[in-house]
Amino acid sequence: MNYTEARVYLDEVSKYGSVLGLESMKELLSRLGNPQDSLKFIHISGTNGKGSVLAYLSTILSGAGYRTGRYISPTLFSYRERIQVDEAYIEKDSLARHVTAIAEAAEDMKANHLGSPTAFEIETALAFLYFKEKNCDIVTLETGMGGALDATNVIRTSVLEVIASVSMDHMDCLGDTLEKIARQKAGIIKPHTKVASAAQLPEAAWVIAETCEKNGCSCRTVDPAQITDVCYGYETQTFSYKTWSNVKISLAGSYQILNAALALEAVEALRELGYRLSDDQVYQGFLNTHWRGRFTLLQKDPAVIIDGAHNPGAAQELRRSLELYFPGKKLHYIMGMFKDKDYDKVIELTAPLAEHIITVETPNNPRALPAHALKEAVAKVNPSVEAAGSIAEAVKKALDQAKKEDAIIIFGSLSFLGEAEKAVQSGGNNHG
Repeated sequence: MNYTEARVYLDEVSKYGSVLGLESMKELLSRLGNPQDSLKFIHISGTNGKGSVLAYLSTILSGAGYRTGRYISPTLFSYRERIQVDEAYIEKDSLARHVTAIAEAAEDMKANHLGSPTAFEIETALAFLYFKEKNCDIVTLETGMGGALDATNVIRTSVLEVIASVSMDHMDCLGDTLEKIARQKAGIIKPHTKVASAAQLPEAAWVIAETCEKNGCSCRTVDPAQITDVCYGYETQTFSYKTWSNVKISLAGSYQILNAALALEAVEALRELGYRLSDDQVYQGFLNTHWRGRFTLLQKDPAVIIDGAHNPGAAQELRRSLELYFPGKKLHYIMGMFKDKDYDKVIELTAPLAEHIITVETPNNPRALPAHALKEAVAKVNPSVEAAGSIAEAVKKALDQAKKEDAIIIFGSLSFLGEAEKAVQSGGNNHG
């Protein structure tokens, strides 16, 4: 099949949703020659911060001369964004060729009553085939959901596991307590590997420590008390951590300091494993890291920020960032959420700060909460709210309403931020 046909196939498969468990994934990969077994991985789980830590580490490794694969989800701007080597997206012909092989294997599985791989399983297999073809030295691999039963956890050759901040999310799938969720996230830890963890709440911290001990792993944990000299800003930020002085990052958001500290712990672990990462390469890598959709400034006067705050933990961090960067400013929100998220808690944390809120529905997604339903939920906390018929319409309204000194914050589901950015770039003039 060609690229267009491959995309149609992937879109068709994605309608069947996702299933936790590794049996189907193992079966699929065995039919494809187990490409993952010839790769080395940094496997990253957690609730918030996974993508940012992955971006820091992959940028640093690429800059140090290692051919580095990136596997991320969800993506904002292009389907091919989810599979990259040294920040270059997978080529269309490579995607088509590998999806053709995967589709044949999947059909054979179905014919033999061995199940049908999900879209995420197919995409993960596609990533492994591509990274092997490109002879990647290392792959930074982000879990889709959870860890223990996530399709990415079929790998056996990780050198380092990174556990970003763990909080309540996907409770219907991962468990209704922080301890249960942490057990899923810590499920990626393999015997005798190195582990780097964010500073966790006690219920998550002891699960990670216990898992490391059981697997004979050494674990480095971020110590927030050793983060000093912090200078916040929504264009660049600096901080010092342990022996690292004045680390400069280009990612905004108060939480990025903690994410960068976790990446530094991971760098130290990689150095212990023999990866050659000079101080200059690490400093340069942090400065060069860009990660759109995580408190990203799109324009000034008024400031327009996009952020994927889609769960309570991320909403809490968004609130902190808004209070830090825009004290006393009038804030205009454009907000879209999935109905399976804890949107009431996200609203409770963020809505009181807003001058006005426009709700939208994430297009073409069965999980999307309708704009009117979100508006009704918001109205309980902030009565200054309206529903828009489209994302472009919402952007145009917000740009018309906001004064130069105000800020417009577009957040909620990551999946509509790409369309929102396009609407901002066109000044909201493409609505309808």
